Amino acid sequence: MSECRKYGLGFWQCPNSLFLVMGIIIIVAMILTYFIGIRFVEPEAVIIIVCSVTVILLIIGHSLVNSFTRIAEANRMKSEFVSIVSHQLRTPLSALKWSLDLLRSKRLGDINDKEMEYLDIINESGNKMIKLVNDLLNVSRIEQGRLLMQMKAFSTEDLIEDIVKELRMLAESCNVEIKFKRNKEIPSVYADPDKIRMVVLNLIDNAIKYSKKGEGWVKIQTEKYLKDKKMILVTVTDNGLGIPDILKKQVFGKFFRGENLVRQKVEGTGLGLFIAKGIIKMSGGDMGFESEVNKGSMFWFTLPIANKVKKAVNKGR
Repeated sequence: MSECRKYGLGFWQCPNSLFLVMGIIIIVAMILTYFIGIRFVEPEAVIIIVCSVTVILLIIGHSLVNSFTRIAEANRMKSEFVSIVSHQLRTPLSALKWSLDLLRSKRLGDINDKEMEYLDIINESGNKMIKLVNDLLNVSRIEQGRLLMQMKAFSTEDLIEDIVKELRMLAESCNVEIKFKRNKEIPSVYADPDKIRMVVLNLIDNAIKYSKKGEGWVKIQTEKYLKDKKMILVTVTDNGLGIPDILKKQVFGKFFRGENLVRQKVEGTGLGLFIAKGIIKMSGGDMGFESEVNKGSMFWFTLPIANKVKKAVNKGR
């Protein structure tokens, strides 16, 4: 019912309510038909009851179709609105960033330390806004199935190693140890390296931020997926806060911010995991996690092995 109120649907327009009413009518009709069939020898009364119930069910069915159409239209309009607004924001934000970079480079003249401090604050805020706009655009494209994927073969080991080097300073500042050892047996995967980089970066970044400060660790592993030799499995494990059972179904939803995460005062929009799972699904893989409160979390995803994909394509030809 909360979803129906969200889209402005009344009781007789809400699919949940209509399904409930339909179920009650069917049960009542069955009971009435049974007793009428026992009491009357003539079938006319039974036929009238059945026809009446059929008409009522057809009316309710028509209302259900209209309700689903309205909800689908509302979702489509919401996605289009987010996409249009994000595109409109992207241009002025990019211009702002270029102007700030020019000012901070001192090519237009010298600036003192206090002025540089203010410019750094503005630049940081601008970068956050650009990231939010990009995230909203990616969410809109994933929902509409329009996210452009440049698929090719690449090494996950090289990609993870580069990201670990990039995040090493962040980990050290949080007193968190990153553990990663190259697995020489891992073959190349077939996906969009830039998009997979976003996924891995998001998972490791989250693991670092939510690990125990001072004694935290993040472990990244890759292996062949034993249940399906056409895939590789990547896991990112931490010893952080963990996720309560009551929140686990919401983890891959949009704008997910658990109570523990907010208490940690970690910045973020809550869109990262939604985008990450969408990218992995569009790459032909899957994504999930295991977590226990105060013990940590293990996020995993699978990707298709490059030579297996090529063989499947060749067989199809």
